[in-house]
Amino acid sequence: MKRRTLLAFLVLLIGAFAFAAVGCGGDDDDDTATPGQTGEDGGDDGGGPDLPPVEELPSSSCTAIEFEGEGDPDVLIASDLPLQGSSRTQTLQMVGAIRQVLESNEWRAGDVNVGYQSCDDSTAQAGKWDPGKSSQNANAYAENQSVIGVIGTFNSGAAAIEIPVLNQAPGGGLAMISPANTYVCLTEGGPGCADDEPDKYYPAGTRNYTRVVAHDAYQGAALAEFMQGQGTTSLYVLNDKEAYGLGVATNVRNAAEHLGIEVVGFEAWDPKASNYEALMRKIGQSGADGVFLGGLIDENGAQVIKDKVKVLGDNETVKLYMPDGFTTQQTIDESGVENTRGAFFSVAGVPAEEFTGRGAEFVEEFQEVLGDEPIDPYAVYGAQAAQVLLDAIAASDYTRAGVIEAMFGVTVEDGFLGSFSFSENGDPELASGAVVGFSIFRGEEELEVETVISPQAENVEAAGGT
Repeated sequence: MKRRTLLAFLVLLIGAFAFAAVGCGGDDDDDTATPGQTGEDGGDDGGGPDLPPVEELPSSSCTAIEFEGEGDPDVLIASDLPLQGSSRTQTLQMVGAIRQVLESNEWRAGDVNVGYQSCDDSTAQAGKWDPGKSSQNANAYAENQSVIGVIGTFNSGAAAIEIPVLNQAPGGGLAMISPANTYVCLTEGGPGCADDEPDKYYPAGTRNYTRVVAHDAYQGAALAEFMQGQGTTSLYVLNDKEAYGLGVATNVRNAAEHLGIEVVGFEAWDPKASNYEALMRKIGQSGADGVFLGGLIDENGAQVIKDKVKVLGDNETVKLYMPDGFTTQQTIDESGVENTRGAFFSVAGVPAEEFTGRGAEFVEEFQEVLGDEPIDPYAVYGAQAAQVLLDAIAASDYTRAGVIEAMFGVTVEDGFLGSFSFSENGDPELASGAVVGFSIFRGEEELEVETVISPQAENVEAAGGT
């Protein structure tokens, strides 16, 4: 209001002709806003999109709106990650990485100011992501017209709940980009997927979901290649019954069999069981010289590991392999160093010290924020997802449908994870760099890099059942 008063005073000094012109304008709004920004009434003041007033997401799940740019936010983005439980160390770093990307972009995308809210899809009672909380969050994002994109989820099971809600959100759906989901059937059908996957996740008939991580057919192939190199000849495959766990277990089984490794057992563990000694005795009777745990550390994974070592011996006697759902320091802390020593863990991407180009620059900058805390690779994936979303917003017309269209058209050149674009399904394609690399860690006092594998195409196809 002060600005308009000053402008009016200056106009009076110019003369009667200018005064008359202003008096006939019929619009009392500030007409100096950048195109795409909103005025005090939430309407567009510069010929850009008519953006609604920014409305905060519920505090029951989300932080207050964060914004450190000039003026006020015009749109919101949210991250949806489990901030309680065993994944907390990883996800807090991902939130920090998203903030760093926003700061480097001056909290802007194109002509709009971007506010951010970090939202939690976990509960203290569950100690991990929670289906009810995921559903609640998804509906909150869909209903809040200020939200123009979501970074998430971390867990594929949560994504299976949230994608269809956001797919049907008012305004043509709501863009969702995951830094971590690896369940194949979220984007592709085929062996191992239900008959209605992935179509059931997109009831509106169009895609609104992408991810910056290679799916589990790549991880399954990388693990199987590594197992073969370790001399594993007979493998017992377990899973935690969740979409991700069963999916990655199936991919490992397929790839292992393709490479000539005999799969002598394939079954689930009960996450609510008090111990798994009987299950481990059964595995011992099978003659397996390797065990794979498809699932999450949150699903009583620490007890599974403890009982594996108690019954079958250390991880040199019977090798233990785990996917990215276990690849965190929390697994060592909860299971005990003596139980995870010599076990092997996989994760999409490369170790922090092996990133190059912009990825290396980001790691160096983010390490200053973290201090002595080691960088989790998924922080870099969080950063890449955030940058893709900001690029999509900048290339859009600032509508929800426009952001989705622009997101699928983003091409990343020398990004934090390398170079890639998105297929029509939403998966990274034409990829190089960390997008298609998988790190294998060895359990010691901390996770130590064993090797980095980019799996062969024929083994990826086998892992996916094709």
